[in-house]
Amino acid sequence: MPVDRPANVLLVEDSPADAHLISTFLERGSGGSLRWEHCNRLSDALEFLDGNRVEIILLDFSLPDSQGIGTYRTLRDARPEVPVIVLTSLEDDEIAAQAVGEGAQDFLVKRHVDARLLNRAIRYAMERHQSEEALRLSEERYALAVRGANDGLWDWDLETGEVYLSPRWKAMLGYRDDEVGSRLEDWHALVHEEDRETLKSAFEAHLQSGTAQFELEHRMVHRSGELRWVLTRGAGVRSSEGRVLRMAGSQTDVTARKLAEQQLLHDAFHDELTGLANRALFVDRTSMALASLRRGRGRPFGVLFLDLDRFKHINDSLGHSVGDGLLMGIARRFGELLRPGDTVARLGGDEFALLATNVRDVGAAVHFTQRIQESLAEPFLIDGHEVFVTASIGIAFSSGGAATADGMLRDADIAMYRAKAAGRARYEIFDHEMHRSAVQLLKMETELRRAVENGDFVMHFQPIVVLDTGNIVGFEALVRWRHAERGLLPPSLFIGIAEETGLIVPLGWFVLEQACRLARKWQTMFPTNPPLFMSVNASGRLFAQNGAVEEVTRILTETQLSPSSLRLEVTESVLMDHGDEAVARLMKLRSLGVQLSLDDFGTGYSSLSYLQRFRYDSLKIDRSFVDAIAEPDDSSTIVETILSMASNLGIGVVAEGVETAEQLEHLRSMNCPLGQGYWFARPMPVPEVESLMSSGAGCPGQVPPLKM
Repeated sequence: MPVDRPANVLLVEDSPADAHLISTFLERGSGGSLRWEHCNRLSDALEFLDGNRVEIILLDFSLPDSQGIGTYRTLRDARPEVPVIVLTSLEDDEIAAQAVGEGAQDFLVKRHVDARLLNRAIRYAMERHQSEEALRLSEERYALAVRGANDGLWDWDLETGEVYLSPRWKAMLGYRDDEVGSRLEDWHALVHEEDRETLKSAFEAHLQSGTAQFELEHRMVHRSGELRWVLTRGAGVRSSEGRVLRMAGSQTDVTARKLAEQQLLHDAFHDELTGLANRALFVDRTSMALASLRRGRGRPFGVLFLDLDRFKHINDSLGHSVGDGLLMGIARRFGELLRPGDTVARLGGDEFALLATNVRDVGAAVHFTQRIQESLAEPFLIDGHEVFVTASIGIAFSSGGAATADGMLRDADIAMYRAKAAGRARYEIFDHEMHRSAVQLLKMETELRRAVENGDFVMHFQPIVVLDTGNIVGFEALVRWRHAERGLLPPSLFIGIAEETGLIVPLGWFVLEQACRLARKWQTMFPTNPPLFMSVNASGRLFAQNGAVEEVTRILTETQLSPSSLRLEVTESVLMDHGDEAVARLMKLRSLGVQLSLDDFGTGYSSLSYLQRFRYDSLKIDRSFVDAIAEPDDSSTIVETILSMASNLGIGVVAEGVETAEQLEHLRSMNCPLGQGYWFARPMPVPEVESLMSSGAGCPGQVPPLKM
């Protein structure tokens, strides 16, 4: 499949709801690598295929003009060169086996399909089809080579027992004409010992059956000791009574073809970089384990899904060669952990899967997982770099209810994402609540995508005040989702999904433009010296994009807001997860006058190192420290230390989450300059902001403390 254009997918589905859902999955998971067309009848699909190029077909069994396996057969007969994935609402193993047995690349039950599974199935179906096509072409090429080769000839006289072996036959095995005897035993002595009885039996069967031709591929031993694969063909000459008098035929060296077939077979089921099993082989072995368990012959087993934490950061900072070296090093360590019957596979990117055949219960699975994490904890030395890595791991058991290998992988994948969301370098065991949560998450993702398209968001703003006076000096912009059924939703319920799906990019630019436009309006309505500033939380995905600096500049120009009045709040994850290019863009914005603020300061392990490495205009003390500022613990000391350090570095400070008079007094006593929180005002819509600003007694924007 060419890499410079999207692959064409034909969806043959008569249900509008199912077609819409499948199209949504294709759009979300393909990353622009797929382009699809939809037909709702078999006749329409056949007409479309007659004049259009299609790389893969997604086929529903049940259509208005065709039903069952016949639907697949008709489409296959019309375009046998196009791979087909069958989609059905029926959980029927017999139909699945029949479709796959007749050439379908895969079989998916629609209600179990998600974006990740569908797009992976499409990718691997096309890869399998390409491998099969390559193997077919290879076999054709070798067949032509065999016909043009100078084969060795042989002639066996059954009456005398003598065998004529041509010079070419002998030269094929490295011998001169006078170095091989003329008895059948001399021939058999050169056959590999494991194939000798097979050849004798094949000869005997031919002699007794009266078949027209004898043919067998087997191994011979070259004079050098190397093994050669040969194709031995022959036919018997019979007397009038039907008795075989002699057999004659040819011997062809097919070593190159056999090795090529073995290599193609290996490549079709192994990862090119690491040499590990690929997804196709992993699914096959897991399917076999499931089938064995159903027959009562197998043991319980587990599937582990592993995703490396922050692998992208390693690639971005140290280069892809180091990243590839790390993946190969991890593959070697996994190989050392394997026990007989286990399988480890690289599924793609930094994702791995392990089939653990000897985990009877949760304790055994946890023990095995801990061994994996301990193995990864040791540093990897790659091209002079000492690299540390952790993994998030999801575990699914054969007793968990999944009926297929793909289902077990899906369950383990869901558990892995739960582990990653809980803080990385962890493991989680799949349960059915996770699946229900994943379904709900998918529903919310679909709704969020529609909300972004429709602009179903409103802005709220929370004042940032001078702690000594209560004067408002700026605002933090906070977005709310105006959900049709659930009302106004806070960002904690949807920002994570927006980050994961990439929807944070259009949403982020929307928030930034709205915030800048209102900041300039309020500067005009309520002039202060210096002018009111606007703080906006900045996702790293925005600044990982080319053109990010130009987009911020455009927004500032169109809204007529001075760069010094915009404060972009970034977290450590922006710096750690999005590489040097994103940081360089933020630094360029700072050079243009935009202020940078380090958000949630003190909660990450590298906060101080980032203060040393980059210049910030301000930082925010995390609310967890403010909450405990009056408690007899270290929080008060930490806040004092942060304030002292910021003062020495010339960095501004804002304390988040000020909710009580006691917290306010402690912060004032420490000379903390600015703060925000419910003690002053909750986040509020635009009319309430303007009402509050207009009601200031003597000083616009002076906030009377709210009684909690």
